[in-house]
Amino acid sequence: MIIAQLSDIHAAENNDNLSRFEHALAWIDLITPDALVLSGDLIDDNWCDGYAAIAAQLNKRSYPSFILPGNSDDRTSMKSILKCPYWNNTCEDGALHFVADIGELRLIGIDTTIAGNSAGAVGEHLPWLAENLIKDGPADSILFMHHPVILSGIPPLDQIMCCDMAKLAEFLTDHPRKPIAISAGHVHRSMSGQLAGIPAYICGSICPENPLWFGTAIVPPVNDAPSFMIHRYADSQLVSHPVLL
Repeated sequence: MIIAQLSDIHAAENNDNLSRFEHALAWIDLITPDALVLSGDLIDDNWCDGYAAIAAQLNKRSYPSFILPGNSDDRTSMKSILKCPYWNNTCEDGALHFVADIGELRLIGIDTTIAGNSAGAVGEHLPWLAENLIKDGPADSILFMHHPVILSGIPPLDQIMCCDMAKLAEFLTDHPRKPIAISAGHVHRSMSGQLAGIPAYICGSICPENPLWFGTAIVPPVNDAPSFMIHRYADSQLVSHPVLL
């Protein structure tokens, strides 16, 4: 089973990120994934026409897509334009979570956005997550979100990550059906680590990536290639591949 993940398109009128998105989709089409997850920051500068353009591309594909919002998105516009039927509509705070069983694997998407804030949080959504980790269906799951739960080492980005990741770590430490992986976006660089002993990934970005800058006087050069992830699940094992075009 193959799950593709794209993140951080940041489509706007004054950039070519939609073209980069189409280029990434053309590559993904070659491997015919079982599903595609978009982990937030679809547009920039409130360019809501970008949602319709992204949806038009997704509708051409035979595989299902699942979308999460990021801090640069507008949830109200996403709901009215994208009209994704899989979003959980029972959340009183309007969070756009999703859960989907794809064969023997459960995909869980949790909306970590905070209105008016570039950082994210997950704590208030833990009851919803608890319910969807244990409900009938596949025992193995991947948890997707926009804001990462591992420190990148890039100072300005670590200030706007998932700010209550410690609550998630405590919740998952002894959970009987913890996810087999956690995968986010937001940083515009691909990297990996662990949270509560669970592999945790940050998917690269469709938009130009950020430099791997640890706060030193010199900012290293940066690769401009679109980047995304391919998660392959077989024989109860998950292997996650970063792809740079």
